[in-house]
Amino acid sequence: MAISLQKGGNISLTKTDASLEFALVGLGWDTRTTDGKAFDLDASAFLLDKNGHVRNDSDFCFYGQLKVANGAVEHQGDNLTGEGDGDDEQIRITLSKVPAEIEKIAIVVTIYDFEARKQNFGMVSNAFVRLVNAQSKTEIVRFDLSEDASTETAMIFAEVYRKDGGWSFKAIGQGYSGGLGAVATNFGVNI
Repeated sequence: MAISLQKGGNISLTKTDASLEFALVGLGWDTRTTDGKAFDLDASAFLLDKNGHVRNDSDFCFYGQLKVANGAVEHQGDNLTGEGDGDDEQIRITLSKVPAEIEKIAIVVTIYDFEARKQNFGMVSNAFVRLVNAQSKTEIVRFDLSEDASTETAMIFAEVYRKDGGWSFKAIGQGYSGGLGAVATNFGVNI
């Protein structure tokens, strides 16, 4: 049974599942309110060094750059509607391939074209992030976002980070205004 975290909670992935090598981060959501305009959320991952920044723009994994760090992190494709049950988008992390200078991987979801469509996370419900052992198909940890983020257009859902020679997972749930551009700039990506 998966461990369910609250905002700010964390677990040691290495201690919880010593066999974990291929982590699949699944992200899901439903739209609560729309005015009929298409609603497209996008998952991305930022590979961050000890200073909390990308080493360069190639450490930014998203629908326009599906593989980074020699395949250590791979976006599994862009879902343009978010319809259906289960994960809407997935990011696969091969933990042993993550470069040594990467301290953490921030998992982010943003709303595409939020300004023109006048959309925000207050219009999103049932948002979650989960981490699954891709080999055993076992869900290790899950974080259900329960806050109403009615002004935010980007959200750091979670972090996968190095700790004590292994890997851990932290539930973040931090919202941003300004969409993907604001988060990317914060992490040092040149937009």
